[in-house]
Amino acid sequence: MRRLWLLFAQTVTICLGILFIVATLRPDWLHTPQPAPATPPAPEQGAPFSFAAAVAQARPAVVNVYTSKHVNVPVIPIPADPELERLFRDIPGFSRRKESTNLGSGVIVREDGYILTNYHVIEAADAIEVALSDGRQTRAAVVGADPESDLAVLKIDLPDLRAIAFNGSHEVRTGDVVLAIGNPFGVGQTTTMGIVSALGRNRLGINIYENFIQTDAAINPGNSGGALIDTSGRLIGINTAIYSESGGSLGIGFAIPAGAAQTIMEQIIKTGTVTRGWLGIEPQDITPDLARAFGLKQHDGVIIASVLRNGPAWQAGLRVGDIVLALNGEPVRDAIGFLNQIAPLPPSEKAKLRVVREGRRMELEVRVGTRPPIPKR
Repeated sequence: MRRLWLLFAQTVTICLGILFIVATLRPDWLHTPQPAPATPPAPEQGAPFSFAAAVAQARPAVVNVYTSKHVNVPVIPIPADPELERLFRDIPGFSRRKESTNLGSGVIVREDGYILTNYHVIEAADAIEVALSDGRQTRAAVVGADPESDLAVLKIDLPDLRAIAFNGSHEVRTGDVVLAIGNPFGVGQTTTMGIVSALGRNRLGINIYENFIQTDAAINPGNSGGALIDTSGRLIGINTAIYSESGGSLGIGFAIPAGAAQTIMEQIIKTGTVTRGWLGIEPQDITPDLARAFGLKQHDGVIIASVLRNGPAWQAGLRVGDIVLALNGEPVRDAIGFLNQIAPLPPSEKAKLRVVREGRRMELEVRVGTRPPIPKR
C-alpha cells in the first residue's frame, strides 16, 4: 500500500511540475480557442435613417406650377402711391403691358387631376402651366379658390396620375420628422428635412384663418403650394409661407394642415366656393386691462367689440360688451380661435353660446349665418 501511495504522490508531483512549466512557457496551450464573433448582417439599403421610400411615394404627386400674367408697368417710375397710380393710369403712353411670371408648387390630391396649391401662387394669372415629376407638362384650369385660407384648386387632364395620400387620423406632433417637397427658386423638385417646430401658429397676418404647422424644414420661394409629408409619405400640410428677412429660409416655415386643406378642397370641387359659418360679430381678446375694467377673474374667452345690426348674433340677443366663454360646450380661448370655431359651423344650424353679461352667466342660442365674401379690391 505504501508503494502505491508513493507512486501516486510522485505522479501528481510530476504532473504539477509539467503544468507549471507549460503555464509559464506556453500559456496559450491552456486556453480553449473561442469562435470568432459572427459578423453582423449589413443593414438593408436605405435603412434605418433614409426617407427614400417616403419621398418615392410622395414625389410623383408634387408638381411645379408656372404662371404668367400681363401687368401695366409705368414708363416713368413714380412713388408707390395708389392715388398717383389711379391719377396716371388712364393717361395714354404712361404705361406699357409687360408679361410677369411666377413659380410655385402644387400637390395632386386626386387621380382624376385635381391639384391643391396656394391662392397667391395663381392669383390673377392669365395662364397656368403644370410640370410633373415624370417630365410631362400641361395647362391647368382653376376650379376655385379661397383667398381667406390662401388655397386654390386646379384641374389637369392627363392619364396615369399619382395622387398623394392624406395623413387622415394620424396625429401630427411637435418634434415629428417632416419632409418638404417643392420647386424652390425654380431649380426643380427638391426635398428638404426638418421637424414640426410648433402647431397652431396664428396672428401672423398671412391669412384671415390661420392655424399653421411651423417647421424648420427649408422652405424657400417656389415651395409655396408644395407638400409637407411625414416619414411614411403621407400629406400633413401645404407649404404656404416663410419668415424671412432676406428672402431665403431662416428655418421658420408655415404649412396649412392637410385636414383643413382637404375640407376646403372638397367644398371647392363640389360647389366652386367655400362656405363658412358667421355670427356677425367682432371678437376681441381679453387683455389684463380689459379684465380689470370688467372685473373679470379669468382671461379666457373673448369680449364682443361690435355686433352687426340685424345679423345672426344681434337677432339672438348678443350685445357689445358681452363676454363669450364657450361655443357649443367648447371653451373659447381667444379671438382667432373663436373665429376658427365659428367657421366650420353649418349655416342655418343653431349654436349655443355661454356668455357673461354684467357679471351674470347666461346661455344664448344663435342661428348660424353664411360668411359674406370679401369685396374684391
